[in-house]
Amino acid sequence: MKIRLAWRLARLVLHLVQGLATCALVFPWVGDALRERLIQRWSARLLGICRVRLERVPGEDSLAHALIVANHISWLDIFVINAVHPCRFVAKAEIRAWPVVGWLVAQAGTVFIARGNRRDLRHIFKGLVEALGQRRRVAFFPEGTTASQGTVLPFHANLFEAAIDAAVPVQPVALAYVDAFGAWHPAVDYTGETTFVDSIVRIMKGEPIVARLACLAPIPAAGAHRRELAQAAHDAIAGALGQGR
Repeated sequence: MKIRLAWRLARLVLHLVQGLATCALVFPWVGDALRERLIQRWSARLLGICRVRLERVPGEDSLAHALIVANHISWLDIFVINAVHPCRFVAKAEIRAWPVVGWLVAQAGTVFIARGNRRDLRHIFKGLVEALGQRRRVAFFPEGTTASQGTVLPFHANLFEAAIDAAVPVQPVALAYVDAFGAWHPAVDYTGETTFVDSIVRIMKGEPIVARLACLAPIPAAGAHRRELAQAAHDAIAGALGQGR
């Protein structure tokens, strides 16, 4: 077991080093399309190293131009979504401090937001509207923090205003991580006092994971209020995860 764990961690470290090299040496010289393909390929490979199998739940297509919102469970979430269709993410500032991975997601275009910083929020909001106006795909986790599997916390509504201003739909995405029997996977929860390193070791030591991603029906933003959009997205994701309202 210890040898297998050491081998898996070594493969992960090598993959992270490859990501660092790509960000430093390739990203400055390539266009958005190639960058997105590299992010998608790297994210899929990361999931494979972590023994996470991505499973698309039949349903709606993933929109190429929308404000994507998802429930937040683990640091894996960003890479699961990017393996399907790379996005520009808005994430909590704490992610920037994650060893190596924080720098990598920053180079991939993630924007970090500090809790309670209204000036920061206004600046980021303007950037979101501009990115959406350039037909980019933007994603964020409106719970604002990770939650235990099977729980969808209330959604913060502020950033939903960007979809209204940019006149783009909101597409909810429901994420779940299950084991071979379809039950919530015990190694994935990233809550409480769990550190980033603790989470990696638990995932590497645990049984293989199935990451289920369901793209849900887009919600038109035209004429809506941000709180209505937030509640509609919350209800759609909770319903897809069997939680109801």
